[in-house]
Amino acid sequence: MAGTDEEVAVEDDALYVLTAVLLTPAQFPSVLGDDYPEACSALGLAPLADGYGLVLGQDGDGARWTVVVDDVSLVAVAIASWDCGMEYDLSPDERTVVAALPGWPLALAVAAPGVPAPHDPDPEPSDGPALSPPDTSVWGPAQRRLGADEIALQWAVWREQIDDADFLTAPTGRAGARAGNDGDPPSASTDGSGEPPDGTGGKASPSHSGVRRALAEARAYVDTPPPLGRVRSSFAPGDARTLRADGPGWSMVARTDDIAFVLLDDEPGEVLPIGRGPELPGLLEALDKLAVRPL
Repeated sequence: MAGTDEEVAVEDDALYVLTAVLLTPAQFPSVLGDDYPEACSALGLAPLADGYGLVLGQDGDGARWTVVVDDVSLVAVAIASWDCGMEYDLSPDERTVVAALPGWPLALAVAAPGVPAPHDPDPEPSDGPALSPPDTSVWGPAQRRLGADEIALQWAVWREQIDDADFLTAPTGRAGARAGNDGDPPSASTDGSGEPPDGTGGKASPSHSGVRRALAEARAYVDTPPPLGRVRSSFAPGDARTLRADGPGWSMVARTDDIAFVLLDDEPGEVLPIGRGPELPGLLEALDKLAVRPL
């Protein structure tokens, strides 16, 4: 998190920086969309190949602003420094500023000291509505993607909830098995907060048609590459990679050397583990080859 004494020019005022995020094909706030172009569209931005940095803060009156810059490397260094607990003065050159957008596209629980509470700036006719975070109060695409984000971040914790025997002892010949599992997937529940359940209990999913559709659409990506960011690959321990794939109504998180978890818009709060089986390893390998990766 940035120190709030950092300032960036916003029109004739200064912005007290609260945080920053990357908006690139390989790394973007997935709450904004299933892929990079969709996330850019949510902010009214063109999906540039190199992406953007988003600097979120408040002006001297406390108004929320999102400053979009094209100096992605500068923002990436700032984020890495803050993650390591180091100070970093994020002060983009004015020449790198693409836009200053009213509001915040993400929910922040912090505020700059010494200025009024966060609020949207007075609207200007040319500005349009202020940015606001997607509604995650009810289960839907935004909360489904947030749930997948948390599983990717806490893979080990979620993986511990799954007993491989659940895949092997479940009845065969049902929808889960036809989806490429060793057996029906047990399900876990999440409310999007990232807190895993105490146990999955080996309960079969109420409906596996969504899992079959998600896996089929993921396989189709291999033959017809999807929009940038639909499939992303990031670091994992050992020689494995963490894969994230999204599509209309579904998200999948997987380790290339392990199982996958699927979340569906049609299954509120359910996390559906998919066993390795004979098909999943090949699918994950193929997806990893086409996935975008952080620089």
